[in-house]
Amino acid sequence: MEGNPMNIAGAENGHFVDANGRWLILRGVNLGGSSKIPKVPDGRTHLREGFYDGAHISFIGRPFPLEEADEHFARLVRWGQHFVRLLVTWEAIEHEGPGIYDVQYLDYIEGIAEAAARHGISLFIDPHQDVWSRWTGGDGAPMWTLEAVGFEPRRLHASGAAMLHQEMGQQYPQMQWFSNHLRLGCATMFTLFFAGNDFAPGVLASGEPIQDFLQRHYIEAFGALARRLTAYPNVVGFDSLNEPGEGFIGLSDIRKNRSDFVLPGLAPTPLEAMSAGEGLTTFANEIRIKGLGLQNVGRKPLGTPGKRAWKDGEVCIWRRAGVWDIEGGTAVAKKPQWFALKDNLAGGSPHAFFNEKYLKPFIERYAAHIDAASASSRKTRRFMMFIESSPVGDMPTIKQGAAWNFVNAAHWYDALTLTMKRWTGFIAYDSATQKVIIGPRAVRHYFKEALARIANHSKEHMENAPTLIGEFGLPFDINGGHAYRTGDFKIHERALSAYYDGLDANLLSATIWNYTADNTHAYGDGWNGEDLSVFCREDGGGRALAGFVRPYAMAVAGKITLMEFDHARGTFVLEFEPNKRIKAPTEIFVPGLQFLHGADIVLSGGELMDLSNSSPAALQEEKKLSGLSAKAGKRYVLSGMERESFLILRIEADPDAQVCRLSILRR
Repeated sequence: MEGNPMNIAGAENGHFVDANGRWLILRGVNLGGSSKIPKVPDGRTHLREGFYDGAHISFIGRPFPLEEADEHFARLVRWGQHFVRLLVTWEAIEHEGPGIYDVQYLDYIEGIAEAAARHGISLFIDPHQDVWSRWTGGDGAPMWTLEAVGFEPRRLHASGAAMLHQEMGQQYPQMQWFSNHLRLGCATMFTLFFAGNDFAPGVLASGEPIQDFLQRHYIEAFGALARRLTAYPNVVGFDSLNEPGEGFIGLSDIRKNRSDFVLPGLAPTPLEAMSAGEGLTTFANEIRIKGLGLQNVGRKPLGTPGKRAWKDGEVCIWRRAGVWDIEGGTAVAKKPQWFALKDNLAGGSPHAFFNEKYLKPFIERYAAHIDAASASSRKTRRFMMFIESSPVGDMPTIKQGAAWNFVNAAHWYDALTLTMKRWTGFIAYDSATQKVIIGPRAVRHYFKEALARIANHSKEHMENAPTLIGEFGLPFDINGGHAYRTGDFKIHERALSAYYDGLDANLLSATIWNYTADNTHAYGDGWNGEDLSVFCREDGGGRALAGFVRPYAMAVAGKITLMEFDHARGTFVLEFEPNKRIKAPTEIFVPGLQFLHGADIVLSGGELMDLSNSSPAALQEEKKLSGLSAKAGKRYVLSGMERESFLILRIEADPDAQVCRLSILRR
């Protein structure tokens, strides 16, 4: 087995721990970007052929064929990425129909888990979705979920109920898939999934209330996967649901949009979305990035007159409920407050209402089922539950259950760089406060502060649950894809370094978005024009490696008080207060590409033990590591390392040490 098995045992005092009680910092990747789409037929979103056959598909080979698994996992170990957020969509498991599972795909995922274990890589399952499904502009749910509520998936784009890359081709606007949250398809499905019993009580599927029907099938599908994966100790848990949408839930008036959800693209109100879905002539506001903010640039057509989103003979669910009607060929609100707050929770904000009344009960039901589904083949180990909230706000207030350990798996992105695909280093946008940040120091401070907010929420509202940033990342086609023409990724390295500096300052675990094995320059990650993969064969494998392959403390026998790495100067510092009860050593990942010409190492409060090496060439380094006593601490010289090599330094604290401090200085 290559690498260093993380042996994640659980959580303690707000951080992950191993069986020895060491504080773990987990660093890894989302695997992978193209796992959102089928392998057969080719589901990349610029292709339309086969798109509307939702049953006869296969995700086997996503994220990569099993015969390539050792190559990719070995590479991740060399990069110090020992933790994986493994994408699995509901559609991949249950695409053929309700209750019909793709058993061969489940076998395949077992094979991926087994391959990861061979390389000492731990993982958790991410039930991934974006804006509900492929037919509503993203990925996740099977086609039959849309058909079960009366939608005709083949009409969603034409009716304005969704905006699809598959239909628009090269005219698809950059990074606007997220605006599908405001359109009829996505908003309706999430409203029904989380709150159908309250807002659409008469809607049934196979005689079952639609909310219960959708949640039951989703939960049972991932329960089937959980039963398979309990046999693999390196599978440590399950995410609840990637970036759940809030739909129409909590909106005060269907004639208005919520003020905290302003996005580039068409921004229909719920009433406008419903109107277009019935084939009425409809206009909606268009939002564009202007200067340093977002502006309404006017009214634009939504959908195609006469094109309905619904099956023939089906009436819009919300019209049937009396929420709106047609008068004189125009949509008119009849119950404009239908989705408004029914309880005054947390000051009455729509997001808090969604969190407490709908998301939290779903998470608890899902967690209990995953726990029960795996109980028969489990002795003492229980899955951890990595939970997320919607993209517009914080997590719900969660209490740790007796049967599972919750983890705050929130996402964070540098929003301006992500949407504009341009990095300057001196300007950013704080989506939480809706303020523009200007100046290099201010931008870096904002990154650290934004990540600190997430960690603080875990402490204050989740009983000090550990935090793992489940997603963050950088578009590699920034600045017009300049790096693809020049091979120069230094800008990307600077951006990624700034993000990782924020993680280190808050001692956070994280999985970067993403590692896509079949990424290309032409089509990126293969999904909606995104191109965030740290791997691309056209760039020789890894790209901008110096930005994210960096030294960090993997396992610390004590309390970490400081960890930082200066990318430009090549200096790494770790300080921790040793815990004498922990007998295992502290371990630090040291990548060769950061110390090609060697390093000076200074250690106080401890001794360097044996080294773990990545290759026979690196084994020679151990012989060249010499220690000299000095008042300032023990000094060592590390000779040059190969670019693809790594070391794992092991420290044993002195018996009387109150603080251990390690410094590694690039030569």
